[in-house]
Amino acid sequence: MLKKNRVPLIYISLAIVTFISFWNVTRAAFVNYDDPKYVTGNIHIQQGITPQAVRWAFTTFYNANWHPVTWISHMLDFQLFGLNPAGAHTVNLLFHIANTMLLFFVFHRMTKSVWRSAFVAALFALHPLHVQSVAWASERKDVLSAFFWMLAMIAYVRYAERPVLKRYLPVILFFVFGLMAKPMLVTLPLVLLLLDYWPLQRFQCGYVRTGSKWRIMRSLILEKIPLFLFSALSGIVTYIAQRKGGAVQSLGLKPLSIRIANAIFSYLAYMQKMFWPENLAVFYPYPKSFPALEVAGAGLVLCGITMTVLLLAFRNSERHGYLALGWFWYLITLLPVIGIVQVGGQAMADRYTYIPLTGLFIMVAWGIPELLQRWRVRGNALFAPGVLALACLSIVTWRQTGYWQNSITLFGHALKVTDDNYIAYANYGNAYEALGDYRKAIGYYDKAIEISPGFVEALFNCGNAYGHLGDYGRAIDYYGKTINAAPEYFKAYFNRGYAYAALGNYSQAIVDFKSAAGLNPGNGEAYFAMAVAYKRMGGSANALSAIKKAAKLGNKPAREFLKKYGIN
Repeated sequence: MLKKNRVPLIYISLAIVTFISFWNVTRAAFVNYDDPKYVTGNIHIQQGITPQAVRWAFTTFYNANWHPVTWISHMLDFQLFGLNPAGAHTVNLLFHIANTMLLFFVFHRMTKSVWRSAFVAALFALHPLHVQSVAWASERKDVLSAFFWMLAMIAYVRYAERPVLKRYLPVILFFVFGLMAKPMLVTLPLVLLLLDYWPLQRFQCGYVRTGSKWRIMRSLILEKIPLFLFSALSGIVTYIAQRKGGAVQSLGLKPLSIRIANAIFSYLAYMQKMFWPENLAVFYPYPKSFPALEVAGAGLVLCGITMTVLLLAFRNSERHGYLALGWFWYLITLLPVIGIVQVGGQAMADRYTYIPLTGLFIMVAWGIPELLQRWRVRGNALFAPGVLALACLSIVTWRQTGYWQNSITLFGHALKVTDDNYIAYANYGNAYEALGDYRKAIGYYDKAIEISPGFVEALFNCGNAYGHLGDYGRAIDYYGKTINAAPEYFKAYFNRGYAYAALGNYSQAIVDFKSAAGLNPGNGEAYFAMAVAYKRMGGSANALSAIKKAAKLGNKPAREFLKKYGIN
């Protein structure tokens, strides 16, 4: 009976074990890293599903991204759960479980191998490197885009079985939805070509000389032209969004040689963490240096693995095709986030492995049984070690999800397992500031600034903390440093204006409020604050002009003032 029902039992087991391993995320709070931009402080998300909000989702480059499907999913969360983090995190977990079962389904269908496909899916489900993608509300884009990735693969397998247009259209549809959830899916057309090679066997890779086989290869490439066009379009839109949002770092900040060195190290570091997932953190700062010999050695290791895989695959594509699929799946799908085009300050990130690690899981799931067959070891000898490995991963995942309970546990852990982590220091300080412990917050901000002197957010937040303590002189000093680091950061001018006003220096306050209004013309608060400062100086005419401007921009206190005194 068990043998007859093993496939349904595998689905049930995968769902239950994954849910238990990630159970902690359902009790986690929102964190102060990106969650305010994506959920807790985003007024567009908190409209729910409305025509205006959906229009915003499709037309905005907010937070240096264009991913309307992800924005809409957050809107739906808010409509269903409000700002209850349990709802958003549970939805992430359900998407992860769905992705796991879809992965098992598609590989079982392609390879007809039940247990190897199940092992790939179980590794995907339970690996601690995937905790960040599931436990972080802002990373909905990971699990959501992967969901469409899996659906696109399933649709493609159906199309490969009978290549007709009506079966090809769902591939395009799911692919486009995936790109609108996260543009990392741009590599999917290349992965589909790899699937053509193995396990679908739609062409034989290698040094083929016969004209008919070349025509087959050419036709397989040509049929994916629509997908490549959407990938190119998505890449262009993403680059524009990230450029406008200031997320793409210039070569002056990080030279190309440094980026290439980091990319080489990252490929090996992700592999190391796959086999030994320790010291996982929400943010990994760039190393201080990349020794040339170590970079060369890491590059040789990558080249050696690549050449070995190619040699084995070309010798016998049917027997060793999984090596080429797995290895190039890993290399190709990591390319968009490997750091050659540097977005953000991280050297690497666990969330970037959500889809790429599947390639290495395939190599393990098919490679180890093949080695044991060569050594004439019975296949069922793998069952106990396999279950033990998955149990260990499940335990580490459970522990890792515990660090995501709140901002203090998350960044406190990051500080323990990484060095010179200025992001962790700054966000740790921000968590204490939210609790009202401004002295402790300032201590952590100062450590972040010591590591990264031009770190705008830490400078600005340090000024805010001093302002809360009533030390307006130091607050003004840190706002000035913020402005020196980021001259167009209007919030620093605005808050410095309030600090000057608190010290009675209204003329300087007005200068800063004017600067804030000039940098952000739609900000009615700056004009209202300006009006108050003018009034304190006795400039009633200027105050009235400023308050009328504030009311015109929608500032509620300004409108109430004009209404109270009957001023038009």
